Amino acid sequence: MKDLCHSWLSEEAPARRLAVVRILVGLYATVFVAIRTFHWLDVARLPVRRFDPVGVLGGLGGPLSPSTVAGLSGMALLTAVAFTLGWRFRWVAPVFASLLLVLTTHGNSWGQILHTENLLVLHVIILAFSPADVAFAVGRRQPSDNTPRHDYGWALRIMTLVVVIAYVIAGLAKLRNGGFDWLTGDVLRNQVAHDNLRKILLGDVYSPVGAWLVQFGWLFPPMAIASVLVELGAPVALLGDRWKKAWAGAAWAFHVGVLAFMAILFPYPISGIAFVSMLPVERLADRVIGWRNRAGSDRPVQENR
Repeated sequence: MKDLCHSWLSEEAPARRLAVVRILVGLYATVFVAIRTFHWLDVARLPVRRFDPVGVLGGLGGPLSPSTVAGLSGMALLTAVAFTLGWRFRWVAPVFASLLLVLTTHGNSWGQILHTENLLVLHVIILAFSPADVAFAVGRRQPSDNTPRHDYGWALRIMTLVVVIAYVIAGLAKLRNGGFDWLTGDVLRNQVAHDNLRKILLGDVYSPVGAWLVQFGWLFPPMAIASVLVELGAPVALLGDRWKKAWAGAAWAFHVGVLAFMAILFPYPISGIAFVSMLPVERLADRVIGWRNRAGSDRPVQENR
């Protein structure tokens, strides 16, 4: 039984795949920290009475000062770059993961919890304790052996498992809140109408497509069923490569639909980075290396005279 669990949790993967996943997630996380820092600084200046610590900061007596948040954000940005490059990864990656967890948790401790950040933080934590620096890392020699091994697959498997659990929870939440009517009734239609109307009244960005489609009630039950099937069907991503690719494509299309009908952006999934643990992304590196080799071979060779 132990061997079966080990085999299931740690699928084989080449070191290059894990490294490319590190680079892609790291690039996204670097941009995320750079952009999100402004929000973290804004909420740190709110009245102290608004602070309601959650998660790992649940025992914190008061909010961090804006200067502290600025310092932590700067450190997070620097370590995010090092994480992406694989530089001193065994030491830097856990530091970056800890900083990202603290900063996102602190940012969510002011009355609005953004669940859209959870997957990114969990993926960074998983990668931080994996051998994701064996390939394509600054200061390390490129390995000559690219044989798939369990050592490089377990982190990818757990990243995929985390995605699956997140989507299943989202699907169950829909059924818990809306019941069977969520699938067959007007619950989704009412949500689209309410969300767009609220944004129109507040002068916020809304979806003209969604606002127009609410007049066609028959469209929404099939879309509701499809969305729940994508979320509750997430475990198929654990069955094999073809299932992974098919489900990742369906989940991405689902988020495109949410953006089109409700003007709600889930940047991590819609960028595709949330699903890279399921895909043979080392082929991206192979293409880049092949392009560089071809570019180098096309350069004219000057004869020595």
